[in-house]
Amino acid sequence: MFVDMQEYVAEGGELLVGKVRKFRRNSAETVREAVTGSAETLKALKSPVRMIARSSVKLTSVSQTAVQSLIELQSDVVTSALSDVALRLERATRAENIVELVREQIELTPATRARMAEDATRVVTIVKVAGRDFRNVARHAYESIVERAEKEVEAPKAAVRRKTAAAKRATRKAGTRARKAVRKVA
Repeated sequence: MFVDMQEYVAEGGELLVGKVRKFRRNSAETVREAVTGSAETLKALKSPVRMIARSSVKLTSVSQTAVQSLIELQSDVVTSALSDVALRLERATRAENIVELVREQIELTPATRARMAEDATRVVTIVKVAGRDFRNVARHAYESIVERAEKEVEAPKAAVRRKTAAAKRATRKAGTRARKAVRKVA
């Protein structure tokens, strides 16, 4: 009985050792596959990250150009407004009565209105150019992403087509060989 128990324990131990070895081998293969997949995923991220970084640099450049134009415009607006106020004050000091003061101020109104309209037009132009540039950068980034995704979708399709063609060739060859074998026998 003691010998039977020892044999049972020995068999159970061998079984357990076999299972451990199998588990160790399978888990190592699983880890290798996971690491390989992770490495491929990380390699695949290089290109999109670069594209996003380049697009970010372009967007920064566009926004800096727009802000620079707006700051220059603001400087021009402030300078021309101060000049306009100084001119109005000069004319006010030269006026001999209230009627002349009002008349001279009214004479300056069309010039002020034209200056303000020109400034507003410049603002709209700056915003339009910046919007167009932002749109171009965004369109380029989107097209790059879509193009890359389409290539990734087409690659597996091509692989499937190659495998299908190989299977068809193998089938044709097998059929041809079978017919030749039948002819030889007959």
